[in-house]
Amino acid sequence: MTVLQALAQHHERLVRAGEAPSFGFSHVPISYALVLSLEGAVVDVAPLLDTSGRKPRPTPYEVPQPVKRTSGVASNFLWDKSSYVLGIKRDADTKQPVPAHREHAAFKKLHANLLMQAEDPALQALRRFLDQWTAASYASLPNADDMLDQNTVFRLDGELSFIHQRTKARDIWIRHLAEQYGTEGLCLVNGSTGPLARLHAPIKGVRGAQSSGAAIVSFNLDAFESFGKKQGANAPVSEQAAFAYATALNTLLARDSRRRIQIGEATTVFWAEATGGDVAANAAEELFAMLVEPPTAAEEEARIADKLIAIGSGRPLVDTAPGVDEQTRFHVLGLSPNAARLSIRYWYTDTLGAFARRIVDHWRDLRIEPLPWRTPPAAWRVLIETAPQRKADRIPPIFGGALMRAILTGGPYPRSLLAAIIMRMRQDHDINGLRAAICKACLARDYRLGLSNEDVPVSLNPNETNVAYRLGRLFAVYERVQTAALGNVNATIRDRYFGAASATPASILPLLERTSGHHLASLRKNDKAGLALWFEREIDDILAGVDTALPRSLRLEEQGRFAIGYHHQRASRRRGSADETTDTHTDEGE
Repeated sequence: MTVLQALAQHHERLVRAGEAPSFGFSHVPISYALVLSLEGAVVDVAPLLDTSGRKPRPTPYEVPQPVKRTSGVASNFLWDKSSYVLGIKRDADTKQPVPAHREHAAFKKLHANLLMQAEDPALQALRRFLDQWTAASYASLPNADDMLDQNTVFRLDGELSFIHQRTKARDIWIRHLAEQYGTEGLCLVNGSTGPLARLHAPIKGVRGAQSSGAAIVSFNLDAFESFGKKQGANAPVSEQAAFAYATALNTLLARDSRRRIQIGEATTVFWAEATGGDVAANAAEELFAMLVEPPTAAEEEARIADKLIAIGSGRPLVDTAPGVDEQTRFHVLGLSPNAARLSIRYWYTDTLGAFARRIVDHWRDLRIEPLPWRTPPAAWRVLIETAPQRKADRIPPIFGGALMRAILTGGPYPRSLLAAIIMRMRQDHDINGLRAAICKACLARDYRLGLSNEDVPVSLNPNETNVAYRLGRLFAVYERVQTAALGNVNATIRDRYFGAASATPASILPLLERTSGHHLASLRKNDKAGLALWFEREIDDILAGVDTALPRSLRLEEQGRFAIGYHHQRASRRRGSADETTDTHTDEGE
């Protein structure tokens, strides 16, 4: 299934849920309804304002889609502002009601043409209303002053639904739209024959794209056209399908959408197919959102921690998330800006269960002890570690798509991710738990996929024989020795030497060994002989596993192991571990 087909199908579900309008209709804020008798007289004016907030606001309703107005006069069907419906508007200077003859005439002409053959009683009542209404009658209406320039619809007295919602009214509008369209042809999205869209609606809500919207399908230069076809005829999509996919995507991208996340420069939307029912699809989307972007607020973390742990342990989704079907078909679409267009950064379709298993695999690859997080980090938290000063706008553009490809397909992480993390550690001297976890994930996944012959430990492993890992541990011990001897200093050996030590150990570690000898001697003079002895034993144990001479240089992967070993040793709290500033383990060390 293509992107446009899946979006057009999703539009049907959004219409059922009332989250998106049907073809030919739009959600528009409406303030009032004119209640008409069968004879066309105004019986009442019903306010449709939402009063739940501090200030009353118009309520959105699905109405026939509005016309595009610039400086001309054009009427909407079965609804409009007071200037069109009643022939009255507010003067821009005096703020008083003044006649709007041209607008009201356009409203009457449109409805006279479209309702000429209408046999529906409500539509006939509306036609009679327009025949007998005059702007002079406006002052006698209830809420007259408040109705100025507000959108108004019609309702037949004694009924709850509006006239524009009646089946006959909708049919008239759809037929009218079909007459306005141009060439007919075979739609590549739904396979039907119908009017083809020359231009497609703009897509709004993609970060970095034009605020007025950008296009997924467009042909604005001769070089993009072929066989003499113009614009949309080069990729024929029916008006109905074009409306459906654009409306569905704009709904997914809305500011308050729960199906939208930001991953680097890629704005990502996701949705489930409703083959198992809308309730199951909503549950699937909520679960996916929790998996791909676990919350960071303390209250939310506490609420879902047990569920995430259960899912991470491999328990079936049906046990941890009631109402969720693992076989639910799921779609993930990543979009990024490209001038006036949108680029599809990635597009993945699979079952929810398959996506969930791969996300759990991602968590397992990232896992490092001690855990540097309460809930597994979202993709954006991984990406932010690659950016200078952790600024989101400085994340390399290709990383978002490459990382999501690895997570959602289970493939290897991009090699550039490991390189970027190592470069950031060397440049800003911050070797935190998440960065060490990213290094570990890249190496662990390569081993799991058979791309490497050597695994990497999750927690501190004194028996690990990898030289780079042991040298990272050794560097961490040297740093502790310095801190124990000198206390807090402006620049530690990590600030001065970590990058060089991880890349060219043979040129830096001998220097640190000599320096640590002076620090150990200082500890003995300061009545911390037990602590000094503990450090010496730790250094000897680490070097005992290095059977060869110190390597002159380390490959990228080995630099990652160096960082993991450093993090494990530095964060360890094993029995008999040394405290940098106290001598609490002196007796045990001796």
